[in-house]
Formats: sequence, C-alpha cells, structure tokens
Amino acid sequence: MNPRILVLAGEPSGDLHGGRVVTALRERFPDATIDAVGGPRMAAAGATIRRSIDGLSAMGLVEILDKLPAHIRLLRSLRRDFVNRRYDLVIPIDYPGFHLRVAESAKRAGIKVLWYIAPQIWAWRPQRADRFSRAVDRLAVILPFEPGFFGRVGIATDYVGHPLVDGEALPSREAARAALGIPDEARVLALFPGSRHGEIRRLWPAYRDAARQVLAAGGCTHVIVAATADGDYPDAGEFTLVADRGEQVLAAADAVLAKSGTTTLEAALADVPMVVAYRLNPLTFVMLRRLVTVRWASLVNLVAEQEVVPELMQGAVTAEALARAVLPLLDPTGDAARTQRRGLAEVRRRLGGPGASERLAALAGQMLVA
Repeated sequence: MNPRILVLAGEPSGDLHGGRVVTALRERFPDATIDAVGGPRMAAAGATIRRSIDGLSAMGLVEILDKLPAHIRLLRSLRRDFVNRRYDLVIPIDYPGFHLRVAESAKRAGIKVLWYIAPQIWAWRPQRADRFSRAVDRLAVILPFEPGFFGRVGIATDYVGHPLVDGEALPSREAARAALGIPDEARVLALFPGSRHGEIRRLWPAYRDAARQVLAAGGCTHVIVAATADGDYPDAGEFTLVADRGEQVLAAADAVLAKSGTTTLEAALADVPMVVAYRLNPLTFVMLRRLVTVRWASLVNLVAEQEVVPELMQGAVTAEALARAVLPLLDPTGDAARTQRRGLAEVRRRLGGPGASERLAALAGQMLVA
C-alpha cells in the first residue's frame, strides 16, 4: 500500500504531536507519501512540509486577523489539491477553527478525514457538534470521557490515549533539584502561573503572595517558578525563577500551584499534588460563563469525573485562599496529600498506556482499506 496522507498542525504543540504521528505512519506505511503543514518535529519524522506553521499560529483577535491572509492562501491551495485527489486521507491535529474548514473541503472532494485531538466543544458551544460531525469521518480523542459526547452526536470516535503519556520521562527528583541548586531535603512549592503575558499578569500577584504566606508558615523552604524568558514577575524576591524548563520545576516540586491546562495533567502523571487557580479577563469570563457546559475547569477533575484537585476561579483566587489550599498538600504524609494522590493514580489509569500515535496510525490503516 502506497497511501497519500496529509497531516496538519497549526501550532507548535500540534507539530510535537504530529511528529509522533508521522513516525507511526512511516512505520506502518514505509512507502507512503506523507505531506504536512507543520514544523521541525514533523519534518524530522520524515514528512514533506508543504507549509510551515511559522506565521500561522496566533493568540488574540488582532493577531489572528493579521494571520488571516496566510490562512486563506493555504486553504485555497489545499482545496485545489483535494479537488485533484492528491490525497487519500487527511489528518488534522487540533486547531479547530482553520482545520474545520480544511476538513469540510476534503469531505466535499470525497477524501476521508481522520481528526486527531478533538476540539473541546463538549465544554462550550456544543451546538457546533453538528457541523463538526459533517466534516469528519472518524475522530481519535485523547480524553476518556470524549467518546460518549461525540458518539451521541453521531461521530465514529475512538479513544487512543493521551499523547502526554508518550512524552519524555521527567528527570528524577534528585537530578532536578541538583540542577536547580535545591537540597534534597528541601520542601518545595512550585508556581506555574502560565506562559502568556495576560495570564501571568492576572495570576502572579496572588501566586506570589500565597507562596510567601506558605513560606512564613513553614509549609515549604523553597519556592520555584516555572517562568518564561520574557515574562514579568515583579517582586519575586527570594524565589527561584526557572525559564522554559517546566519539566525540571515539576520534577523538583512537592506541590504545585498551577493554572488550568495541560500542566495539570503533567503534574498528575508526575504524581505531584496541586491546586488549580485561574483568572480570565473579566469580560471574557462573563461571556464564557453563559456558554460553558462542564462542571470543572481542570483536566484532572474532568478526566476523574470528580473533584480530585481544588479549583479556584476568578475572585476566589486570593493569596489567602491559595495558601490555605496548598499548605496541607506540602506534607507528603498528611491526609490531604495522600487522598489527592489516590485520585491522581485514577487519572493516570484513565489516561491509558503509551502508544497513542501507534493507535492513531492503526485507525488510519483501517480507513485507507475501507
């Protein structure tokens, strides 16, 4: 079999997952033609890059508008390819706005679509599910509760496991602490206030002041911050700021204050107790509150289908509340830490074993011969 496959990513995280997907497809179909919209990870795995993701991804309305001409040109080019039947299978990875239009164009041309990493329409705007169901032939999801939602709207859905499970192992606690200059016997609180300037600005004061309260109470001896190279962290004082080495910070931690997002699953996989706290722009929060249909904000609680980790949102994110929530988790022998770790073990079980990309490649094989 010499299939012709197009794999699409829209941002660096998609390129990371796409690199593993291309590797798995190459192993299953050595003679396949695999083109990609992607980046260095997909190129290194053996895909021919049709268009680099550089200049495509953006956050914020103004930035997205600035990238719109590049997206339009790419979509027109792909539509011509689909009409000319250049591909047998299209695999979009996440990035729902643009990729939904690509999928619709492929379907209209009679090309099969296998979508990997579903848009979180189960969390908000579930009415978009009808349009999504018409654009894909099969869906490979990475969260265990997603097949139920997408199955109800008529999409053939397979749970392939979470790609984080396939990621590189964290450094050992001893190695991470040695690299950061932290003694083995230290008790460490790690802060993950996000990577975007807006979320850092909204979260940092409460995170910083909470950590100071925990230090003063004797709950920890060291505070380390998973920082970004261009982030602003005023009055960090005695804290250790570690730029762009989040895996090292996580490996060294006894407990974590983290924004909602993938970091919470990474902490669950590392068996590190956490408190999740997030603030949105107030106007965004008012708008989303009318749309959100899920009970929890953190992926950990969503996967567990119960409250495993404390969540604080918007006005509840105060230094006092954060310190009160995280302090008991820093005692590894205490009830709070032990109870949460039992919940984190269940989350790890539900996320499945390694091999998400291999299972995706197997689905691709089924679709190519169907």
